[in-house]
Amino acid sequence: MARTFRYFEKKRGHRRTGSKTLAIVGETVFFTFFLVGGVAGLFVLYFMLVVPQLQANTEFVAHRCLVLDKRIGEKEGDDGMLYRPEIQIEYSIQGERFVVWTYDIWIFDATGGYSAGREENQRILDRFEVGREYVCWYDPQDPSRVVLVRAYRWWLGLLFILPVSFILIGAGRLVYLLLLAGKSAERRSAFTQKAARLAPFEEKGSGAADFPAIPAGVNLTDSPGTALAFRLPAAATPSVALGTTLAAAVIWNGIVAWLLVVSVRGHMRGQPDWPLTVFSLIFAAVGLVLVAWAARHAMVATGVGPTLLEISDQPLRPGGRYQLFVSQTGRLRLRCFEVLLACEEEATYRHGTDTRKELCRVLEQPVFRRDDFDPGRPAPFAASCEVQMPERAMHSFQSAHNEVNWRFIVRGKIAGWPDYERSFPVLVYPSEDGKEGR
Repeated sequence: MARTFRYFEKKRGHRRTGSKTLAIVGETVFFTFFLVGGVAGLFVLYFMLVVPQLQANTEFVAHRCLVLDKRIGEKEGDDGMLYRPEIQIEYSIQGERFVVWTYDIWIFDATGGYSAGREENQRILDRFEVGREYVCWYDPQDPSRVVLVRAYRWWLGLLFILPVSFILIGAGRLVYLLLLAGKSAERRSAFTQKAARLAPFEEKGSGAADFPAIPAGVNLTDSPGTALAFRLPAAATPSVALGTTLAAAVIWNGIVAWLLVVSVRGHMRGQPDWPLTVFSLIFAAVGLVLVAWAARHAMVATGVGPTLLEISDQPLRPGGRYQLFVSQTGRLRLRCFEVLLACEEEATYRHGTDTRKELCRVLEQPVFRRDDFDPGRPAPFAASCEVQMPERAMHSFQSAHNEVNWRFIVRGKIAGWPDYERSFPVLVYPSEDGKEGR
C-alpha cells in the first residue's frame, strides 16, 4: 500500500533527500509560532501601554481639585529602590467627595508608575503647592481614577519593535511558503536523470579536498531540471520581498487606522488632540508609501511570474560549451528580455575600525536576448541557447577577504514599470589542463 506521507524521499549517493512535505510542515509550524507570538505580544503591549494613555488623553473629563498633601512613594525593585510622585487631591463629582493619591495614569497601572531616580520625582512634586487648586482629569466611568497630568510617552513605541519583528518574520515566511506550494515540477523529471548526474562532484573527485578555495556548490545540483540536467536556484525570489512588504503595510496601516479613528473621535467631541493628529498624519503618509511599495512588488511578482533557468552540466569549466534553457511566465509585456553571464569580484577589507566591502562586475557576456513580446501568451515563453565560457576564465573562489562569483543574470524591461533582475549562481572549476585567467 502506497504511503501518502514520507519522512524521506529518494536516496542520492550517500545521502537521503528529506521529505519536502515534512520540511514544509515543520517550517510552517515554526513560523506560525513566530506570527502568533508577535500578534499576542502586540495585543498585550497595546492594552498595557496604549489604551491607558488614550483614555487619559481623550476620554477623561477636566475638573478642578485641591492639593492636600504630597510625598515620594517608594518601592524596592530588583536593582534597588524605585520612586514615584504621589499627590493627594480632593474634588467633588455630583455632590460626592473624593480624596485620592494620584499623579498620572501610570499610577493605576500594574507596575504602579515607579521609576529610578529620586531627584527627578522630587522635581515633579516641587511643581505642586499644598492648598492650591489645579486642573485634573477624571474617568467618567470611574471618577476615582483621576490624573493631574496628561501626556503621551512616545518612546514606549520602541517596545513594539520586537512583536512587530516577530510578525514580519512569521507572516513573511508563511506567505513565501504559500506562494511556493505545489511549484516543484522539476521533481517529476528526476526519475529520467541518471544517478551519476545528481552528484557530479562526488563522481569526478573534485571535492573540497581538491579545491579548498572553491565553494562546495552542493545546493546548485540538488534540483534536476525538466529540459536539461540541472535547474539553477535563484539567489532571491520576489515572493520574499512581496510577503515582507505586504505584512509591513498591513500591520503599519492597521495601527494608523486605529490612531486616525481616535483622533477623529476627539475632534468630533470638540476635544482635538493636535499632537496625536499630526503624529497620525505622518504615520499615514508612511503607510501610503508602504502600500505603494507593496503594490509594486505584488505587480512584479504576479505580473512577471517566475523565471526558470536550466543548464546541461555543473560545474562549468573555462572554454566549455553548455546548453541553457530559460522559461519566463507572466502577464506584463516585456520590452526586452535578456540572459547574461556575469563574473563578479568581491573584496572585504578594514579601513580603520570599519569593515568595508567592494563589488566589481568584471565580465558581463550576453547569452540570449529577445525584444517586445508577451511571455504568457499563448503559452509561457521558453527558449534554448548555448553559452561558451571564456577560455581563460578565473574559477570560482572564496576566502576570508576575497571572492570570485559567477552567475547568470536574467534581466527584463517592462513597459511602464521598473526593470527587474534575477540572479542564478553557478560554479566554475579550473580547466582540465590548468590554464585559467587571473
